[in-house]
Amino acid sequence: MTHTERRRSGVGSVIAHHESIGSAESLATIDQPPGDVEELPPAKIYHPYSIHVLALLMPASIFGVLARLGLQALVTYNGESVFPLAYIQATGCFIMGIGLSMKGPFGRFYGPLYTAMTTGFCGSLTTFSGWQVDVFDSWVNTGQFNRNGLRDAIDGVTKTWVTLVLSLSSLLFGVHIGGLILPYVPAPRTPSKNVRYTLTAIAVLTYAATFPAYFLLPANFRHQATAALLFSYPGTLTRYLLSINLNPRMKTIPLGTFVANAFGTALLGMLHVLQGIPSAVSPNACSLLQGLGDGYCGCLTTVSTFAAEVVTLQGWKAWFYVIVSWMTGQLLLLIIMGSSFWAGGVREQVTCSFQVS
Repeated sequence: MTHTERRRSGVGSVIAHHESIGSAESLATIDQPPGDVEELPPAKIYHPYSIHVLALLMPASIFGVLARLGLQALVTYNGESVFPLAYIQATGCFIMGIGLSMKGPFGRFYGPLYTAMTTGFCGSLTTFSGWQVDVFDSWVNTGQFNRNGLRDAIDGVTKTWVTLVLSLSSLLFGVHIGGLILPYVPAPRTPSKNVRYTLTAIAVLTYAATFPAYFLLPANFRHQATAALLFSYPGTLTRYLLSINLNPRMKTIPLGTFVANAFGTALLGMLHVLQGIPSAVSPNACSLLQGLGDGYCGCLTTVSTFAAEVVTLQGWKAWFYVIVSWMTGQLLLLIIMGSSFWAGGVREQVTCSFQVS
């Protein structure tokens, strides 16, 4: 297979063949449903703004948030050997790698499922903003551990490079596993029009159900999950729209993903500041602040797509993208969170009190 043919077959194939792409403009297709580069017939190509594509992002976002919150709760315990977000980023990037390698089969079956799996589920499971805040928390020692400044710096550096190594290697491992199972993937018949519209309707109803779930389930569920579910799809949709519209505009870095990660990190920093204000804030407001952080910011920012772009970019552009993204996130948090902590009046720890039923 020639270099041109591999590029046409998609990012997953480029990664699998240990190649790279010189222009970030070519990475715009990562979030889009399978199209011309997969050599599909016109009847199986879905427009990025198709109702089928946008609707399937709804349940995918919800399940991504639930998987992130559930996995984080599972791996958070006293004496943990690995910081919780490491499991989350590695799992999401691994699944992302499988999705990238199987973009063609997804397109031949039902293209919107690819976008639901990668952009929706993996993008909502992984979180760039959470990673950045976790690193910044190490710098300022928000956990108030008995250690000096050098240990704070080591902890922040560790969370930085371990997350990068785990994410990139997990993505590559996912692409490898996807390539191994690709020859054995059956070719099921494309779902009929009635089935496609039924799936779309179920997807919309799934997200609509998050509103009564927020009000009808016990109040202590709100800060734990139901508030986050409300904001999951808006966050994913914002990231998807930024990717579609801005990623093709620059050759150096994927601008849409960069903007989504930077904006989401800044917003999460502001939410943390609001949660650290000692003055009384209502339990409902605290739950919404937590939901915006876990739901909107968590789904707006992504490590899985970021890792796929880094692995695919050529040479210095990949490192430039990593450094600029990381430094932008840390500088934004330094301005927003750092200035608030050091000026006084805002605590590093969350002071919000959540309603318990």
